[in-house]
Amino acid sequence: MSKPVHVEFLFDFGSPNAYLCHKVIPAIEARTGVKFHYIPILLGGLFKLANNRSPAEAFAGIPNKRAYDKLEVARFVARHKLDQYRFNPNFPVNTLKIMRGACAAQKLGCFEQYVATVYAAMWEQEENMAEDTVIAARLSHAGLDAQAIMTASQDPDVKAMLLANTESAHARGAFGSPSFFGNGEIYFGKDRLRDVEDEIVRMQG
Repeated sequence: MSKPVHVEFLFDFGSPNAYLCHKVIPAIEARTGVKFHYIPILLGGLFKLANNRSPAEAFAGIPNKRAYDKLEVARFVARHKLDQYRFNPNFPVNTLKIMRGACAAQKLGCFEQYVATVYAAMWEQEENMAEDTVIAARLSHAGLDAQAIMTASQDPDVKAMLLANTESAHARGAFGSPSFFGNGEIYFGKDRLRDVEDEIVRMQG
C-alpha cells in the first residue's frame, strides 16, 4: 500500500517558469497518482523577505546567462510540447491583484478553473493581467464570476491569506517560484520537476 504523500507547488502567475511547471504537473500527477497542492504566494513579497531579486534583474548585466536561460526555456517547451507558450510582452506584470484573486477563488470554490484561466491569459494570450478590465474580461470569458472574485480579493482575510502563504514559504526556506515541497523537502525551479517526481515515487515506496 502506498504511503501518503503531500506535495505543494508554490506559485505566482508572474513567473513564466511556474507556468511551464503548471503545464507539466498533470502528467506527473497521472503517472504517480499524487495530487499537487497549489499554494498562491506573492513573488515580490517573497523576494523582499529572502533578499532576492528576479533573474531578469539579477542577470541584467550578464547577456550570456540571459541567452542561456532563453535556450533552457526553449528546450523545456520543445521537450514537453508546450506549443501554446508565449512570453508575455508586458513582463514583468504586477501580480498582486491576480494572486489575491487566487486566494479568493479558493474560498469561492473555483480555484482550479481560475488558475487555468489566469495562466493561459498570462503566458498564452499575452494579456496584461495587472489591469482590472483585462482581468474581468478574461475571467468572464472563461465563465467565472469576475465580480465575485475581484470583490472577494479585497477581503481582509483573503489579503491575510496571501501574506501568510508568502511568509510561511520564506520561513520554510523558499526564495522564489516555482518552489515545491515534498513531505517538507524543498525543490526549486522547473528543472527539478524530475527530482520531485523521483521523490514522490520514493516516498510512495
